[in-house]
Amino acid sequence: THRLTAVSIWVLFVGIECMATVSVSAAESRKPAACATNEYRQFDFWIGDWDAFDFGGSTPVARVRVDRVLDGCVLLEQYEDTSGLQGESFTIYDASRKIWHQSWVTNRGQLLVIEGNLQAGEMVLSGVDRTAGREQRRIHGDWKPVNGGVHETAVTSTDGGKTWKPWFDLMFRPAPITRNSANISAAGDEKRDDKIIAALDTEYQAAVEKNDAATMDRILADDFVLVTGSGKTYSKADLLNEAQSGRIHYERQDDSAQKVRVWGNTAVVTAKLLARGTENGKPFEYTLWFSDTYVRTPAGWRYVFGQASLPLPKTSQQ
Repeated sequence: THRLTAVSIWVLFVGIECMATVSVSAAESRKPAACATNEYRQFDFWIGDWDAFDFGGSTPVARVRVDRVLDGCVLLEQYEDTSGLQGESFTIYDASRKIWHQSWVTNRGQLLVIEGNLQAGEMVLSGVDRTAGREQRRIHGDWKPVNGGVHETAVTSTDGGKTWKPWFDLMFRPAPITRNSANISAAGDEKRDDKIIAALDTEYQAAVEKNDAATMDRILADDFVLVTGSGKTYSKADLLNEAQSGRIHYERQDDSAQKVRVWGNTAVVTAKLLARGTENGKPFEYTLWFSDTYVRTPAGWRYVFGQASLPLPKTSQQ
Protein backbone atom coordinates (compact mmCIF):
# COMPACT_ATOMS: atom_id res chain seq x y z
CA THR A 1 0.00 0.00 0.00
CA HIS A 2 2.78 2.41 0.88
CA ARG A 3 4.55 1.54 -2.40
CA LEU A 4 1.37 2.15 -4.45
CA THR A 5 0.78 5.44 -2.65
CA ALA A 6 4.32 6.59 -3.37
CA VAL A 7 3.97 5.67 -7.05
CA SER A 8 0.66 7.53 -7.26
CA ILE A 9 2.19 10.66 -5.75
CA TRP A 10 5.13 10.44 -8.20
CA VAL A 11 2.78 10.10 -11.19
CA LEU A 12 0.70 13.03 -9.93
CA PHE A 13 3.83 15.17 -9.51
CA VAL A 14 5.14 14.30 -12.99
CA GLY A 15 1.72 15.04 -14.48
CA ILE A 16 1.58 18.46 -12.82
CA GLU A 17 5.12 19.24 -13.96
CA CYS A 18 4.32 18.24 -17.56
CA MET A 19 1.16 20.37 -17.54
CA ALA A 20 3.17 23.32 -16.28
CA THR A 21 5.76 22.80 -19.02
CA VAL A 22 3.08 22.64 -21.71
CA SER A 23 1.47 25.78 -20.27
CA VAL A 24 4.79 27.66 -20.37
CA SER A 25 5.48 26.47 -23.92
CA ALA A 26 2.05 27.56 -25.07
CA ALA A 27 2.51 30.96 -23.45
CA GLU A 28 5.88 31.36 -25.10
CA SER A 29 4.44 30.44 -28.51
CA ARG A 30 1.90 33.24 -28.12
CA LYS A 31 4.54 35.86 -27.44
CA PRO A 32 4.57 38.42 -30.26
CA ALA A 33 7.70 38.72 -32.39
CA ALA A 34 10.13 41.16 -30.79
CA CYS A 35 10.45 43.34 -33.89
CA ALA A 36 7.04 42.94 -35.53
CA THR A 37 5.86 46.56 -35.36
CA ASN A 38 5.68 48.73 -38.45
CA GLU A 39 8.62 50.90 -37.36
CA TYR A 40 11.01 47.98 -37.88
CA ARG A 41 9.80 47.63 -41.49
CA GLN A 42 10.48 51.25 -42.53
CA PHE A 43 13.82 50.40 -44.17
CA ASP A 44 12.69 47.16 -45.84
CA PHE A 45 12.77 48.84 -49.26
CA TRP A 46 16.56 48.44 -49.07
CA ILE A 47 16.39 44.64 -48.74
CA GLY A 48 17.59 42.89 -51.88
CA ASP A 49 20.45 41.64 -54.01
CA TRP A 50 21.72 44.73 -55.85
CA ASP A 51 24.13 45.94 -58.47
CA ALA A 52 25.26 49.47 -57.55
CA PHE A 53 25.93 52.07 -60.25
CA ASP A 54 27.24 55.60 -60.12
CA PHE A 55 24.05 57.60 -60.67
CA GLY A 56 23.46 57.88 -64.40
CA GLY A 57 26.10 55.25 -65.16
CA SER A 58 25.65 51.91 -66.91
CA THR A 59 28.56 49.90 -65.46
CA PRO A 60 28.21 48.33 -61.99
CA VAL A 61 30.69 49.65 -59.45
CA ALA A 62 29.70 47.40 -56.54
CA ARG A 63 27.61 44.40 -55.52
CA VAL A 64 25.45 44.84 -52.45
CA ARG A 65 23.25 42.37 -50.63
CA VAL A 66 20.91 43.42 -47.83
CA ASP A 67 19.04 40.81 -45.75
CA ARG A 68 16.89 40.84 -42.64
CA VAL A 69 18.59 38.82 -39.84
CA LEU A 70 18.30 38.14 -36.10
CA ASP A 71 14.59 37.28 -36.14
CA GLY A 72 13.83 40.22 -38.40
CA CYS A 73 15.28 42.83 -36.04
CA VAL A 74 18.39 43.79 -38.03
CA LEU A 75 19.32 44.60 -41.62
CA LEU A 76 22.68 43.13 -42.63
CA GLU A 77 24.43 44.81 -45.58
CA GLN A 78 27.29 43.07 -47.42
CA TYR A 79 29.18 45.33 -49.83
CA GLU A 80 32.06 44.79 -52.26
CA ASP A 81 33.15 47.26 -54.93
CA THR A 82 35.42 47.02 -57.94
CA SER A 83 38.38 48.51 -56.03
CA GLY A 84 38.39 45.62 -53.56
CA LEU A 85 36.73 47.56 -50.74
CA GLN A 86 34.55 45.25 -48.67
CA GLY A 87 32.20 46.43 -45.99
CA GLU A 88 29.34 45.29 -43.79
CA SER A 89 26.79 47.23 -41.83
CA PHE A 90 24.21 46.42 -39.19
CA THR A 91 21.13 48.64 -39.18
CA ILE A 92 18.45 48.51 -36.49
CA TYR A 93 15.52 50.54 -35.24
CA ASP A 94 16.24 51.46 -31.62
CA ALA A 95 12.74 51.55 -30.15
CA SER A 96 14.01 52.90 -26.81
CA ARG A 97 15.10 56.12 -28.54
CA LYS A 98 12.78 55.91 -31.57
CA ILE A 99 15.72 56.25 -33.94
CA TRP A 100 17.47 54.19 -36.65
CA HIS A 101 21.09 53.24 -36.00
CA GLN A 102 23.71 51.95 -38.46
CA SER A 103 27.25 50.76 -37.78
CA TRP A 104 29.47 50.31 -40.87
CA VAL A 105 32.91 48.62 -40.95
CA THR A 106 35.30 47.77 -43.79
CA ASN A 107 38.32 45.64 -44.66
CA ARG A 108 40.37 48.87 -44.56
CA GLY A 109 39.78 49.54 -40.89
CA GLN A 110 37.05 52.14 -41.37
CA LEU A 111 34.21 52.65 -38.91
CA LEU A 112 31.16 54.85 -39.37
CA VAL A 113 28.22 55.23 -37.00
CA ILE A 114 25.18 57.13 -38.29
CA GLU A 115 21.65 57.60 -36.98
CA GLY A 116 18.40 59.19 -38.03
CA ASN A 117 14.82 58.50 -39.10
CA LEU A 118 12.47 58.02 -42.00
CA GLN A 119 11.52 61.42 -43.43
CA ALA A 120 8.87 61.72 -46.18
CA GLY A 121 9.55 58.16 -47.36
CA GLU A 122 13.34 58.52 -47.33
CA MET A 123 15.75 57.12 -44.73
CA VAL A 124 18.02 59.94 -43.55
CA LEU A 125 21.02 59.07 -41.34
CA SER A 126 23.80 61.35 -40.12
CA GLY A 127 26.95 61.08 -38.06
CA VAL A 128 30.53 62.18 -37.54
CA ASP A 129 33.85 60.49 -38.34
CA ARG A 130 37.42 61.62 -38.90
CA THR A 131 39.49 61.92 -42.06
CA ALA A 132 42.93 60.36 -42.50
CA GLY A 133 44.35 63.67 -41.23
CA ARG A 134 42.24 63.38 -38.02
CA GLU A 135 39.97 66.18 -39.17
CA GLN A 136 36.40 65.90 -37.91
CA ARG A 137 33.95 65.29 -40.72
CA ARG A 138 30.15 65.37 -40.72
CA ILE A 139 28.32 62.86 -42.90
CA HIS A 140 24.75 62.95 -44.15
CA GLY A 141 23.30 59.94 -46.01
CA ASP A 142 19.97 59.49 -47.72
CA TRP A 143 18.24 56.30 -49.08
CA LYS A 144 15.19 56.67 -51.31
CA PRO A 145 13.16 53.96 -53.12
CA VAL A 146 12.98 54.69 -56.87
CA ASN A 147 11.25 52.52 -59.51
CA GLY A 148 12.08 49.18 -57.93
CA GLY A 149 15.58 50.30 -56.92
CA VAL A 150 17.17 52.49 -54.27
CA HIS A 151 18.95 55.82 -54.73
CA GLU A 152 21.62 56.43 -52.07
CA THR A 153 23.47 59.72 -51.72
CA ALA A 154 25.95 61.04 -49.19
CA VAL A 155 27.52 64.44 -48.55
CA THR A 156 30.25 65.53 -46.14
CA SER A 157 31.24 68.69 -44.32
CA THR A 158 34.51 69.57 -42.58
CA ASP A 159 33.46 73.07 -41.46
CA GLY A 160 30.72 72.15 -39.02
CA GLY A 161 27.99 71.95 -41.64
CA LYS A 162 28.47 75.37 -43.22
CA THR A 163 29.29 73.85 -46.60
CA TRP A 164 28.78 70.35 -47.98
CA LYS A 165 30.59 68.31 -50.63
CA PRO A 166 29.24 65.28 -52.53
CA TRP A 167 30.72 61.99 -51.29
CA PHE A 168 28.92 59.45 -53.47
CA ASP A 169 25.74 59.11 -55.51
CA LEU A 170 24.68 55.53 -56.15
CA MET A 171 21.73 53.79 -57.74
CA PHE A 172 20.93 50.25 -56.58
CA ARG A 173 19.26 48.11 -59.22
CA PRO A 174 18.18 44.46 -58.76
CA ALA A 175 21.03 42.13 -59.71
CA PRO A 176 20.23 39.36 -62.20
CA ILE A 177 19.59 36.03 -60.49
CA THR A 178 22.31 33.79 -61.90
CA ARG A 179 23.70 30.36 -61.28
CA ASN A 180 26.62 31.98 -59.44
CA SER A 181 24.35 33.80 -57.02
CA ALA A 182 22.51 30.54 -56.34
CA ASN A 183 25.84 28.78 -55.73
CA ILE A 184 26.89 31.46 -53.24
CA SER A 185 23.79 30.66 -51.21
CA ALA A 186 24.38 26.91 -51.53
CA ALA A 187 27.99 27.27 -50.42
CA GLY A 188 27.37 28.87 -47.08
CA ASP A 189 24.30 31.04 -46.69
CA GLU A 190 21.61 28.41 -46.01
CA LYS A 191 21.95 28.68 -42.24
CA ARG A 192 21.50 32.43 -42.38
CA ASP A 193 18.72 32.15 -44.96
CA ASP A 194 16.71 29.66 -42.92
CA LYS A 195 16.68 32.11 -39.99
CA ILE A 196 15.57 34.90 -42.32
CA ILE A 197 12.76 32.75 -43.74
CA ALA A 198 11.66 31.54 -40.29
CA ALA A 199 11.44 35.13 -39.06
CA LEU A 200 9.63 36.24 -42.22
CA ASP A 201 7.06 33.46 -41.96
CA THR A 202 6.49 34.18 -38.27
CA GLU A 203 6.05 37.85 -39.16
CA TYR A 204 3.50 36.92 -41.81
CA GLN A 205 1.46 34.81 -39.37
CA ALA A 206 1.51 37.70 -36.89
CA ALA A 207 0.28 40.04 -39.63
CA VAL A 208 -2.62 37.68 -40.45
CA GLU A 209 -3.54 37.57 -36.76
CA LYS A 210 -3.71 41.39 -36.63
CA ASN A 211 -5.31 41.77 -40.10
CA ASP A 212 -2.23 43.83 -41.00
CA ALA A 213 -2.78 44.07 -44.77
CA ALA A 214 0.24 46.35 -45.30
CA THR A 215 2.72 43.78 -43.94
CA MET A 216 0.97 40.95 -45.79
CA ASP A 217 1.20 42.98 -49.01
CA ARG A 218 4.95 43.45 -48.54
CA ILE A 219 5.66 39.74 -47.92
CA LEU A 220 3.31 38.20 -50.50
CA ALA A 221 4.43 37.96 -54.14
CA ASP A 222 2.06 39.59 -56.62
CA ASP A 223 1.29 36.20 -58.22
CA PHE A 224 0.86 34.43 -54.88
CA VAL A 225 -1.53 31.45 -54.73
CA LEU A 226 -2.94 29.62 -51.69
CA VAL A 227 -4.49 26.16 -52.08
CA THR A 228 -6.53 24.80 -49.17
CA GLY A 229 -7.24 21.20 -48.24
CA SER A 230 -10.74 21.50 -49.70
CA GLY A 231 -9.31 22.47 -53.08
CA LYS A 232 -10.16 26.18 -52.96
CA THR A 233 -7.60 28.67 -54.24
CA TYR A 234 -6.97 32.25 -53.13
CA SER A 235 -4.89 35.04 -54.67
CA LYS A 236 -2.94 37.80 -52.97
CA ALA A 237 -5.84 40.19 -53.60
CA ASP A 238 -8.25 37.74 -51.94
CA LEU A 239 -6.16 37.59 -48.76
CA LEU A 240 -5.63 41.34 -48.59
CA ASN A 241 -9.35 41.99 -49.10
CA GLU A 242 -10.13 39.50 -46.34
CA ALA A 243 -7.75 41.22 -43.94
CA GLN A 244 -9.16 44.66 -44.75
CA SER A 245 -12.77 43.51 -44.36
CA GLY A 246 -12.38 42.81 -40.64
CA ARG A 247 -14.72 39.82 -40.85
CA ILE A 248 -12.27 37.61 -38.99
CA HIS A 249 -10.87 38.42 -35.56
CA TYR A 250 -8.15 36.15 -34.20
CA GLU A 251 -7.57 35.37 -30.55
CA ARG A 252 -4.70 33.07 -31.53
CA GLN A 253 -2.83 32.50 -34.77
CA ASP A 254 0.43 30.76 -34.03
CA ASP A 255 2.36 27.79 -35.28
CA SER A 256 4.53 25.05 -33.85
CA ALA A 257 6.90 22.38 -35.20
CA GLN A 258 8.21 24.94 -37.70
CA LYS A 259 10.84 23.56 -40.08
CA VAL A 260 12.63 25.50 -42.83
CA ARG A 261 14.42 23.97 -45.81
CA VAL A 262 16.46 26.10 -48.21
CA TRP A 263 17.59 25.14 -51.71
CA GLY A 264 19.48 28.04 -53.28
CA ASN A 265 16.87 30.66 -54.14
CA THR A 266 13.89 28.62 -52.92
CA ALA A 267 12.77 27.85 -49.38
CA VAL A 268 9.87 25.84 -47.93
CA VAL A 269 8.41 26.25 -44.44
CA THR A 270 6.27 23.53 -42.86
CA ALA A 271 4.48 23.97 -39.55
CA LYS A 272 1.34 23.13 -37.59
CA LEU A 273 -1.00 26.11 -37.24
CA LEU A 274 -3.51 26.70 -34.45
CA ALA A 275 -6.12 29.38 -35.14
CA ARG A 276 -8.89 30.54 -32.83
CA GLY A 277 -11.24 33.50 -33.15
CA THR A 278 -14.53 34.64 -34.64
CA GLU A 279 -15.77 34.99 -38.21
CA ASN A 280 -18.73 37.35 -38.58
CA GLY A 281 -19.22 36.95 -34.84
CA LYS A 282 -19.24 33.13 -34.91
CA PRO A 283 -16.45 31.36 -32.99
CA PHE A 284 -14.02 28.99 -34.71
CA GLU A 285 -11.00 26.94 -33.72
CA TYR A 286 -8.93 24.61 -35.86
CA THR A 287 -5.47 23.09 -36.22
CA LEU A 288 -3.93 22.23 -39.58
CA TRP A 289 -0.63 21.61 -41.30
CA PHE A 290 0.62 24.05 -43.90
CA SER A 291 3.62 24.52 -46.19
CA ASP A 292 4.76 27.93 -47.44
CA THR A 293 7.12 28.37 -50.39
CA TYR A 294 9.40 31.42 -50.58
CA VAL A 295 11.55 32.54 -53.52
CA ARG A 296 14.52 34.88 -53.40
CA THR A 297 13.89 37.86 -55.67
CA PRO A 298 16.05 40.94 -56.35
CA ALA A 299 13.90 42.75 -53.77
CA GLY A 300 14.34 40.02 -51.14
CA TRP A 301 12.45 36.85 -50.18
CA ARG A 302 8.78 36.71 -51.18
CA TYR A 303 6.02 34.26 -50.20
CA VAL A 304 4.84 32.78 -53.53
CA PHE A 305 2.79 29.66 -52.74
CA GLY A 306 0.90 28.30 -49.75
CA GLN A 307 -0.77 24.95 -49.20
CA ALA A 308 -2.93 24.05 -46.20
CA SER A 309 -4.34 20.72 -45.06
CA LEU A 310 -7.91 20.11 -43.97
CA PRO A 311 -8.46 20.84 -40.25
CA LEU A 312 -7.02 18.01 -38.18
CA PRO A 313 -9.29 15.75 -36.09
CA LYS A 314 -9.19 16.58 -32.40
CA THR A 315 -7.29 13.34 -31.67
CA SER A 316 -4.51 14.40 -34.10
CA GLN A 317 -3.98 17.90 -32.80
CA GLN A 318 -1.59 17.05 -29.99
